[in-house]
Amino acid sequence: MSSYVTRKTPGDTSWFVADRFGMFIHWGLYALPARHEWIKNRECIPEEKYQKYFEHFDPDLYDARAWAKAAKAAGMKYAVLTTKHHEGFCMFDSKFTDYKCTNTPAGRDLVKEYVDAFRAEGLKVGFYYSLIDWHHPHFTIDVLHPRRNDPDAFEQNQGRDMKIYAQYMRDQVTELLTNYGKIDILWFDFSYPNRDPLPGREWMKGKGREDWESEKLIATARALQPNIMIDNRADLEQDLWTPEQYQVTEWVKHKETGELVTWEACQTFSGSWGYHRDESTWKSPEMLIRMLVNTVSLGGNLLMNVGPTARGEFDDRAKNALAVYERWMHFNSRAIYNCTMAEPEILKTLPADCRYTQSRDGKRLYLHLFAYPFGHLEIRGLAGKVDYAQFLHDGSEILMEEGKVNHFSEGASQADDLLVLNLPHVKPDMLVPVIELFLK
Repeated sequence: MSSYVTRKTPGDTSWFVADRFGMFIHWGLYALPARHEWIKNRECIPEEKYQKYFEHFDPDLYDARAWAKAAKAAGMKYAVLTTKHHEGFCMFDSKFTDYKCTNTPAGRDLVKEYVDAFRAEGLKVGFYYSLIDWHHPHFTIDVLHPRRNDPDAFEQNQGRDMKIYAQYMRDQVTELLTNYGKIDILWFDFSYPNRDPLPGREWMKGKGREDWESEKLIATARALQPNIMIDNRADLEQDLWTPEQYQVTEWVKHKETGELVTWEACQTFSGSWGYHRDESTWKSPEMLIRMLVNTVSLGGNLLMNVGPTARGEFDDRAKNALAVYERWMHFNSRAIYNCTMAEPEILKTLPADCRYTQSRDGKRLYLHLFAYPFGHLEIRGLAGKVDYAQFLHDGSEILMEEGKVNHFSEGASQADDLLVLNLPHVKPDMLVPVIELFLK
């Protein structure tokens, strides 16, 4: 069994650390302008202008079943959908606001369709809920608010009451955790208590747990669904640490205690979370696979984002990216599911340009080849520890030698602890080939 022990948390993470791979879905009114989900902030768009997106939101091609099937085919085991992003628009039929999908030409509860479809495919269901709300009349203007640069921003801010807004959030979270059955993840986003105000506008402070009344908010969620996983972005430690758009180089640790934590890297196919028509920094197929392998090799999960179009579909670029995962995971998912970071003694044997993942029962070691060697793969420290080796994608045997490389060259390696894997000269047709090592 894996010797790694993570910090205890209130929610149930047992399924999460086995599933390893999920789909993030950022969808909202920002899909219409199609130039980044923060467009309302970046372009300082006033409510009356942003309203046109509300009036034209009509995702007539939205088929949640197609989304769920695409996620499952890609090897994803769970999903997290934006029920409300920073713009404040609700993708569900909330009775606490008129700013919701049922009042647009969409005319239906989009969250319900998502829940039903993903659950039908056997996937775990998660909700993203923004702590930020640039539409709500009681959300105070701050350094991130679209009205921050208005000459009369201070006057506009008068009469706004964050306590009223905090109650609004609790009411909506109650709806989300009451009306849609069992929910596995609640993904809050995000706190910024230390964000510097604009020069000359010191009253524009960032927001954190006191503004959100996070203790009450999380207590509300746990009272309704005690085992739910909750992230740490409400400025209050819970179950899940979430490095964003960043590839960590070691297992994420608790800043104060140094304990290993349950963590999830959230990433995008391109440089935007929401649908961005003209964005061009889409990740290469090799990078997509390497990000997944890197994450699991360090004991984490990968939550990979899709931004549907305004008509409710994944565009061709997203479909192509999902197809990359579909093909690779079809053959190699055994090296991802129920796997974690290799044991410390085994990690010492890792060859250059490779990554290890290891089954949580400790019996199988997976060697991911980021660079394909010619003829021989030499591993110092594994001699006498491997019973059998094969390529994972086709189950074909890889012949092994111990102690030396069987080659006529005068410089061939020799060492008592040396394990040599004899590989075909031509790399298999696999972005990242995986060798499955059955340990003694």
